[in-house]
Amino acid sequence: MRRNFSNRWMTLLILVALVAALPLVFSSGYYYRVAALVWISALAAIGLNILMGYAGQVSLGHAGFFGIGAYAVAIGPARFGLASWLCILFGAVLSGAVAWLVGRPMLRLKGHYLAIGTLGFGVLIALVLTSESEWTGGPDGIAVARLAFADIRISGPAAWYWISGVVLVLGAWLALNLEDSSAGRALRALHDSEIATALCGVDVARHKLWAFVLAAVYASIAGSELALFDGFITPDMAGFLHSIELVAMVVLGGMGSVLGSVVGAALLVTLPQLLTVFMEYEQALLGLIIMLAMIFLRLGIVPGIQRMLARRFP
Repeated sequence: MRRNFSNRWMTLLILVALVAALPLVFSSGYYYRVAALVWISALAAIGLNILMGYAGQVSLGHAGFFGIGAYAVAIGPARFGLASWLCILFGAVLSGAVAWLVGRPMLRLKGHYLAIGTLGFGVLIALVLTSESEWTGGPDGIAVARLAFADIRISGPAAWYWISGVVLVLGAWLALNLEDSSAGRALRALHDSEIATALCGVDVARHKLWAFVLAAVYASIAGSELALFDGFITPDMAGFLHSIELVAMVVLGGMGSVLGSVVGAALLVTLPQLLTVFMEYEQALLGLIIMLAMIFLRLGIVPGIQRMLARRFP
């Protein structure tokens, strides 16, 4: 328990130090923007890691919840005159409710059947957002009103850097506390064996369902952040490719690792920016880097490095 407590606070300290120190080396608003995109993607990845890394359940349609959160803050103020901050909460509640309704029958599936089922859900959400053009703007997208409190309008990369950074730290803190709780231990046992976990008296269906709901809420909040940050959204936010990108962040950074989710998000957000100098070879180099990382660090970047350090410095 003492070791888990130490690891939890070390992870939080690393994240707080990164959020606080990075602006010291930023020379323009561009760097604030890229960093804010990393924090937003990392929040969604942490939520997905609770489902995949803790509970061992695969989701290939997680961007659907991301899209629900994004369109909540777009449609709410535009169609109903609601405050943007209230729509963030509404989107999170709506995503959690949809996850609860969809997850009850879907989480009875296992393995690749569950993966295909969640893929179908993600495709369905993307199709609804594309076809309901009267509400969503269709494939052309829709503008999003800026976040405002009283007469203060929040905009600009620097402001959203700090907002997304604080929300990320809070999300990481909640995930780390879940990991060390009785529910977190049940989820990890579930990851290893559902049968053995059920024999120990754990309600397997309930724990899988709440992991799915919690992951959906994380994704919804991240989607709302990105929509308010960019000021414009399209159905691509809920698309299949975005779902695959979120899964890649979790697997690349490390399953079951909160810090790994941040590292995976950082790599997949910043590498395309760094590799633009290679022009037509950009995508090939990105794929090669991911392949090499998974070949030599099969557990993911953060768990793989932790294991190597443990062997070198026992």
